[in-house]
Amino acid sequence: MFKLFKNLGKKELLMAFICLLLIFGQVWLELKMPDYMSEITVLVQSEGSQMNDILKNGAYMLACALGSLVSAIIVGYIAATISATLSMKVRKKLFDKVENLAMHEVKQFSTSSLITRTTNDITQIEMLVAMGLQLLLKAPITAVWAITKILDKSWQWSAITAVAVAILLTTVGTLIAIVLPRFKVVQKLIDKINGITRENLTGIRVIRAFNAESYQQEKFENVNNDLTSLQLFNQKSFAILSPIMYLVMYFLTLSIYFVGAILIKDALMVDKLALFGNMVVFSSYAMQIIMSFLMLAMIFMMLPRAQVSANRINEVLDTEISIKEGTLDKDTTNERGTVEFKNVSFKYPDAEEYLLRNISFKAEKGQTVAFIGSTGSGKSTLINLIPRFYDATEGEVLVDGVNVKEYKSEFLHNKIGYVSQKAVMFNGTVASNVAYGDNGKPELTEEQIKEAIKVAQGKEFVEKMDDKYNSHIASGGTNVSGGQKQRLSIARAIARDPEIYIFDDSFSALDYKTDSVLRKALKEHTADSTSLIVAQRIGTIINSDKIIVLEDGKVVGEGTHKELLKTCDVYKQIALSQLSKEELENE
Repeated sequence: MFKLFKNLGKKELLMAFICLLLIFGQVWLELKMPDYMSEITVLVQSEGSQMNDILKNGAYMLACALGSLVSAIIVGYIAATISATLSMKVRKKLFDKVENLAMHEVKQFSTSSLITRTTNDITQIEMLVAMGLQLLLKAPITAVWAITKILDKSWQWSAITAVAVAILLTTVGTLIAIVLPRFKVVQKLIDKINGITRENLTGIRVIRAFNAESYQQEKFENVNNDLTSLQLFNQKSFAILSPIMYLVMYFLTLSIYFVGAILIKDALMVDKLALFGNMVVFSSYAMQIIMSFLMLAMIFMMLPRAQVSANRINEVLDTEISIKEGTLDKDTTNERGTVEFKNVSFKYPDAEEYLLRNISFKAEKGQTVAFIGSTGSGKSTLINLIPRFYDATEGEVLVDGVNVKEYKSEFLHNKIGYVSQKAVMFNGTVASNVAYGDNGKPELTEEQIKEAIKVAQGKEFVEKMDDKYNSHIASGGTNVSGGQKQRLSIARAIARDPEIYIFDDSFSALDYKTDSVLRKALKEHTADSTSLIVAQRIGTIINSDKIIVLEDGKVVGEGTHKELLKTCDVYKQIALSQLSKEELENE
């Protein structure tokens, strides 16, 4: 947990130091009050005492109480500021870290777990810091200071207080040992609930279509009941603490007065009044000690879960990023728009078998290179090596004649217009989704956005929307169709006007007519750019300059459509499964 505190700046550390000084002042004021109370007790019992002296000591007590109150308010404000700042910085650091993780590293944690770590886990740390700066500092200071003030009063009273403290420490230690392992399970169950809820919301249409609401409810209830049972056990365990604390506190007070009565009874008349005053002061200090342990108990109730949360956060922050950033942020060759694979092989980390084996090809500027093959042949994985979503295990991937590992990721990505296999829409407008991100160029104009949408064959449906280009797009594009999402996703890439286009099966949701019109418009618009297309349809890639056929991660054919029909059996089988012999002969 202390590793997270390194995120605090000098300003926050100075505030924490001020907080510590104020707490010292607050404790001094609170521990001074019993002295004035003792003085008042002696004055009341002594003959000839003046009312002014009693009132004066009472005024001092009131001033101490007010001073302690003001100090507590300031400490509370400072603690809230520090905890909120810490959570903000850790959340930002965690978010930035996740953005830089490789795809397989993100999958290692799961999306729902990363959401929990960024929200719930950080909230646990924030609550602990907010309470800890007030109670964790104050409690031991109060306890130690109060103990030093009562040690010389009476060894009998000190012994009774020591027994009470030992009981409290044993109780707290036992509870933490029982509850701590269960808090680890609690956070994992919260991950599961997040995952099931996210799955339920994402697949709501399928769930309703298959009448699977009860099945989903059962899945949710099973995890929810497990979490509830575990939380109930934890809360019941901690509920034992409160009655034990109060029992110890009341028995301690009773014991002090019982022993005090015996000591006063056996004392000389001269010492009786002093003993009575000491007993009143000692009982007040003893209550301060017990209250200190009550405060510590509150922190100990929060500490185990916060420690688990801190470990989960550090687990992400300590993950070593496998894809290292390059240093190149400018062009160093005369090549533009070229993509070359040199003996590239790839396997996922910890996997035994290679997914891609010895892939070699080169796409020149202005060429359209297509990739086709059966499901699982490695098409999407291959093109994902270009923007470095993964790094090649062996061999080199070159863009403009330079290994992609040498580029700064921002510079590399600005060369690429990427259209993912699953069209992704962000909460905003049509225009904001098309103009999404920083492409290293001036902000896109309205005309550029309209032109990109026109090329992507989206003009017709966009202009039918209520606010046209300013129409709202929901997160995930749930208020537009699959084909509309794909066209807006393609328009986003076109608007960047990149050197290289990557289309990862980006035409699958389009009808054949729209697909054909869109490809013709793209051919004209991207004549000077290189296009890499992953597709399942022969019709989408039939006019490509080069088609690469993949089978089990290997290149089994390379050439134009007509050449592959003659030389590649795999390609011919795919073609015949989609088109008749007559159609193929007419092509």
